[in-house]
Amino acid sequence: MKLHTILQSVPFIHLPDENPDIISITNDHRKVEPGSLFICVNGHVVDGHEFAKGAEENGAVAIVAEKPLDVSVPVIQVNDTKRILPILANQFYEHPTKQLHLIGITGTNGKTTTSHLLETIFRDAGRTTGLIGTINMKIGDRVIESKNTTPDGIVLQSIFQEMVRENVNTAIMEVSSHALVQGRVNGCEYDVAVFTNLSQDHLDYHQTMDEYRRAKGLLFSRQGNTYEANNPKFAILNNDDQASEHYKVDAAAHVMTYGINNQADFHAADITLTNSGTSFTLTSPEGVQKVQLKLMGTFNIYNALASIAAAYVSNIPLDSIIRSLENVTGVPGRFEPVDGGQDFPVIVDYAHTPDSLENVLKTIKQFAKKRIFAIVGCGGDRDKTKRPLMAEIACMYATNPIFTSDNPRSEDPLAILADMEKGAKGQYQIISDRKEAIKQAIQMASGDDVILIAGKGHETYQIIGEHVFDFDDRLVALEALKGR
Repeated sequence: MKLHTILQSVPFIHLPDENPDIISITNDHRKVEPGSLFICVNGHVVDGHEFAKGAEENGAVAIVAEKPLDVSVPVIQVNDTKRILPILANQFYEHPTKQLHLIGITGTNGKTTTSHLLETIFRDAGRTTGLIGTINMKIGDRVIESKNTTPDGIVLQSIFQEMVRENVNTAIMEVSSHALVQGRVNGCEYDVAVFTNLSQDHLDYHQTMDEYRRAKGLLFSRQGNTYEANNPKFAILNNDDQASEHYKVDAAAHVMTYGINNQADFHAADITLTNSGTSFTLTSPEGVQKVQLKLMGTFNIYNALASIAAAYVSNIPLDSIIRSLENVTGVPGRFEPVDGGQDFPVIVDYAHTPDSLENVLKTIKQFAKKRIFAIVGCGGDRDKTKRPLMAEIACMYATNPIFTSDNPRSEDPLAILADMEKGAKGQYQIISDRKEAIKQAIQMASGDDVILIAGKGHETYQIIGEHVFDFDDRLVALEALKGR
């Protein structure tokens, strides 16, 4: 694509005399190749302007920057490269989301489970799907490693273009609050925007719950103000969460609600929870019918309701939706059982916020007959205010809470554990080494006990200092079970 064609997407910009062919677009100087357009972004750690000369040497044929540069290739000067980046990426990749039915899911908890439920529903209905989320990205059956919940604007648009080229018609993605604030999803045309819930997380970044709530609301306020009969937009909101009252104001799209405690368009009642699944009566625009899930816990009823609503407004028949949900056995790292032939349940879950940990432990209490071991840690370089809350919840619901390391990153693991102890009440153990904590819990447990290993879920690594080590809670638990 010609440089001038890419720049057409930015109004009132000064076009350089030169008009080279652009074969790639990047804000990472290490990815520059001959024919690249390099965008200088001033990030949290480094300033891309410092790498402009190196980008030129690597083959960049044009550079977008916020100030004049000492280079010989054309420099397109703009006020804010972060804001321009998704606009240029969208133009370069030919506005791919206009050719997709795009569903975005935001919220503190439940994004991953809801996205995987929706993927199953659409695939069973004959749609070709794409998925972008915490565990991985998928284009049809092809799986791609995922580094962030929501990739940066250039990677995101390139993935969407690949989806279009490979005949994907429905794309489902998790949308993080960071991505919304940083503009990574600017230019994405969401047909359906889903809100799961809001509870404390990421306050190291957003500072206050009001700012965190506002960040999530950007997904709904950016859906657009037009009402096209052949292309309706929908906001799917959790009517049991107070934040939805704000999002109903933010949203210009048609609002559909779901819930349990409050009346909603998609409402669950007559709920039965067991250690093998859940059942409820669904009231929807099509009437009343029974739903039987293999997934456990009230939180998964909310995930199912959100999925039902999003799929229904996407023209999937309700019977087909329910049939798909009833066949789902689980999602990696989300209340995932580890079976080593033992006579007690071992459950791995991604719960890393106070709300998600409480939800999981409440579910376990409903079927636990004896002791509950809860192995809990908190990540380093992240929201410190939730650490004592996590410990308090573990002590409240577990008979045997064990505090351990999660991903300490640059922080001292013992300092993180000291922060957690401030919220601890009653008896608890501290075992800093996560592998040892899992091993000891499994050695102590016996029939009818339950072990929860919380915080890392699907992750296959542990970050200590600057090093990334192989670490999978599920494999560590299996190894410990074999060693009993």
